[in-house]
Amino acid sequence: MRIDIWSDVVCPWCSIGKKRLDRALADFEHADDVEVVYHSYQLDPAAPSEPTERARDMLARKYRMSEAQAAQAQDRVTALAAEEGMYWRHDETWHVSTVDAHRLLHLALAEAGPQVQSQLKEALWQAHFGEARNVADPVVLTELAVGVGLDADRVAVVLGSDEFADAVEADIRRAAALGATGVPFFVVDEKYGISGAQPVELFAQALERAWSERSPLQMVTPGAAGDADGADGACGPDGCAI
Repeated sequence: MRIDIWSDVVCPWCSIGKKRLDRALADFEHADDVEVVYHSYQLDPAAPSEPTERARDMLARKYRMSEAQAAQAQDRVTALAAEEGMYWRHDETWHVSTVDAHRLLHLALAEAGPQVQSQLKEALWQAHFGEARNVADPVVLTELAVGVGLDADRVAVVLGSDEFADAVEADIRRAAALGATGVPFFVVDEKYGISGAQPVELFAQALERAWSERSPLQMVTPGAAGDADGADGACGPDGCAI
């Protein structure tokens, strides 16, 4: 079974939502048969590549909040993150572009697979929220990508080009086509969509329902297989009957 997740590197609810999914998976009998794949989404495609503004100041400006209101909003999600075992420096985080981080996540998926992609995603979230590092900085991105096993030369090539930029855009378009209006957005086994950092119980219900609806392959070949003259038209481990 596959779970597709649309999220952003600087989205606090995305990190919290993934932790809640992880808790549901920890109690899911078939968790070893679940594959998680991340897809790109940018909360602010126009965010700068240089850290010129703290995320708190951006929130106050964008949503016309007072500084105190912005601080209260950040403190709320910081407290929820702590309930999931994550300790953040959310008030120190930067408002920066995430396109290069997403391009490296596509590199990780293409060349190392979903598990390494997941490791890189977690490392990016920790760098941004837990350490208040600049996740648009090529030096930081290289450190994190190499830290999960990606080749340093390959990472440099991607960061020095626009490789995977089309994949990032394709992910964003796909999210819109699926009806996502924000992130996190989870799709369980291409059947059930979950929007937002929902309670663990909801994720558990979706996992159980999706698994219960998985059906064995139904054969539609007429007649008995392997008749005397090889009329089934198939080859097996012992060769072909011709």
